[in-house]
Amino acid sequence: MASSAAFLALVLLAFPCTMAKKTYIVQMREQSIPVTFKTSRDWYSANLQSLTSGTADLLYVYSDAFHGYAASLEPHQAEALRSSDAVLGVYEDVMYHLHTTRTPHFLKVEDEFGLWPGTGNHSKEAHQPFPDVIIGLLDSGVWPESKSFDDTGYPGVPAQWKGKCVSGPDFDPSLCNKKLIGAYFFAKGYIEALDGNMTEVQTPRDHEGHGTHTASTAAGSPVANASLLGRARGVARGMAPHARVASYKVCWEKGCVSSDILAATDQAIRDGVDVISMSLGGLDGLYYKTVIAIGAFSAMEKGIFVSASAGNSGPFPETISNGAPWIMTVGASTLDRNFPAYALLGNKMRFTGASLCGGSMGNELVGLVYNPGNRSSLCLEASLDPNVVRGKVVLCDGLGPQAEKSAVVRDAGGVGVIILNPLEYRGEEVPATCNLIPTVHVGAKAGKLIKEYVKTDPNPTARVTMGAVEVNVRPAPVVGSFSSRGPYCPSWQILKPDVIAPGINILAAWPDDVSPSGLPNDERRVQFNIITGTSMSCPHVSGVAALLKAAYPKWSIGAIKSALMTTAYVHDNTRKPITNGPDGTPSSPWALGAGHIDPRKALSPGLIYDLTADDYIAFICSLNYTIEQVQSVVRRTNVTCSTKLSNPGQLNYPSFAVVFAPNKTLVQYTREVTNVGDAGSVYRVEVEVPSTVALRVRPRRLVFGTVGEKQRYSVTFMARKRTDAARGGSSTWRNHQHCVRSPVGFLWEKP
Repeated sequence: MASSAAFLALVLLAFPCTMAKKTYIVQMREQSIPVTFKTSRDWYSANLQSLTSGTADLLYVYSDAFHGYAASLEPHQAEALRSSDAVLGVYEDVMYHLHTTRTPHFLKVEDEFGLWPGTGNHSKEAHQPFPDVIIGLLDSGVWPESKSFDDTGYPGVPAQWKGKCVSGPDFDPSLCNKKLIGAYFFAKGYIEALDGNMTEVQTPRDHEGHGTHTASTAAGSPVANASLLGRARGVARGMAPHARVASYKVCWEKGCVSSDILAATDQAIRDGVDVISMSLGGLDGLYYKTVIAIGAFSAMEKGIFVSASAGNSGPFPETISNGAPWIMTVGASTLDRNFPAYALLGNKMRFTGASLCGGSMGNELVGLVYNPGNRSSLCLEASLDPNVVRGKVVLCDGLGPQAEKSAVVRDAGGVGVIILNPLEYRGEEVPATCNLIPTVHVGAKAGKLIKEYVKTDPNPTARVTMGAVEVNVRPAPVVGSFSSRGPYCPSWQILKPDVIAPGINILAAWPDDVSPSGLPNDERRVQFNIITGTSMSCPHVSGVAALLKAAYPKWSIGAIKSALMTTAYVHDNTRKPITNGPDGTPSSPWALGAGHIDPRKALSPGLIYDLTADDYIAFICSLNYTIEQVQSVVRRTNVTCSTKLSNPGQLNYPSFAVVFAPNKTLVQYTREVTNVGDAGSVYRVEVEVPSTVALRVRPRRLVFGTVGEKQRYSVTFMARKRTDAARGGSSTWRNHQHCVRSPVGFLWEKP
């Protein structure tokens, strides 16, 4: 230890200049702890003090998700740590951001599969009268007074729960109950990122709305007569309404910091959660540089299911967040429900768009104005001339938050807003938002015609009206244009996202002190709100995973994930392939993954593709990382990579991603499936591929004599014709009862 301190002191002499501090996460080689230290914390503290001469303190000590600590350091101090034999890695703190009543009906989980008291029990393995499943949500906190967290009829807190509710200036631990059993906040890294200038209240309470919304989506208790200002009225309930909720607040006004996220993951593992749900993310790096991936690996090892949002950077390729194969990566799709609004023009043309609230203008047409080519065309703050827009409808291009545009128009004296989709990649998909005055958002085609009308008519007029909520809309589901697409850059050989789930216009609980528009000058208050994003799709999967964990407590995390993927569907309610929101073209596996989750079918998948931590280690070892980089991900310093996959795509994953190199036209993978259906089951394979590829499966028939029996098969992909387009296909094992489908995504590398 003395020699290590001397070395660090010499490094400090080489860097005499003081530089701005940043938060760094330091990963330690746990087996290197000297015997003179009783605890890891003592060792970490000594390690840090020897570097900084006592000028820095530990922000966090990590033990369950990670071995190491977080501290505020100058760059040269972080570099000195990287040179220490006791340090496995040093990572600069990263700022991430949030990815932001009909859903149970659409997913057909109104009765929770009969897993809960009074509804029967369809599970062969479920044995508890009231399954104790805990969902931990890493988000912006929780509003405990919401009816969605009512604990009426709940038994005592599960024995497995080791956590607590912490206090804050506006949050008393007594606000927790037998439903909301945990509430924390983590802000040390965030405070450092803001140079100590945090003005927000440090509390578990949600003052943003996002965390309350996602928590109630995953596990909200049933609430009758829920609506957003009368819209979408009905019973609001989460996917697993009898599951317990633990809230870990890691997201604040300006974002979510990786050191705080890791601390929350560490706490959630220690507390005993069954599911971790993260509706946040950013641009991922390689696995050994991505703290979320490292923390999720530790959670997976301990039997915790981790789901995360794919991101809102679509429809562009290679925009996926949270794409590690041990994370369930969730994209967003529509429900079969619309919130129509209309723009009626003076030339009697009527265009249908969407809006949630803001009201209708009445029957009179008023002047329509549009000022192209400058800030006012976007309706930015203080960009509109009240003398021009007063009493009129204003045409606004669609870049930027919609509700803010309605506020700008209102403040300038306008009486209505028509928001256009000016960008072709958004196409005809129009999100519904809660606005301050009558507003309608229309697609790109309508926008082009409306602009032409304003340009050619000497006295253009318009009015905006709201329509009745539409249900049983067709087609549905549709992949959201904003939903991030694969491939996932750190490992193209793993198809991402994994699945899609409802993420557009989702009704869920909302804090009493946050307006539905999120604008500070909006005085309306609601108990439920409707918002959109992959943030909303992620908790749907988290809740369904909790249901499956309750049904099959002995299933592995890999089994649950496989069941959700292989039973997902890829045809909409018109029986045609699921399409992309922007243009209505058929969606590829790089957008929808295995397809849209089907919770009821996932309860009986027939076959599963199982995975263990050792399988994931063999996968990581195949990525051409150094041994130290592999050890950084898996937290095992005894890993030697003596066992590794010949190709990362050989991971026993429920999907296939096939990458054809310029000089390689043949790719072969092997998979192993486990029978979780009936004894004496026989499956036959069916394949579907584009004409540019040939696919061969051997054997073409699998026979299972017993439940739990495993069988292996090989798949050979042959490129017939080179193309730059990402193509999709599938390989499906069928019998009279089950359809076990694995999607296939194809990529051709450029020469």
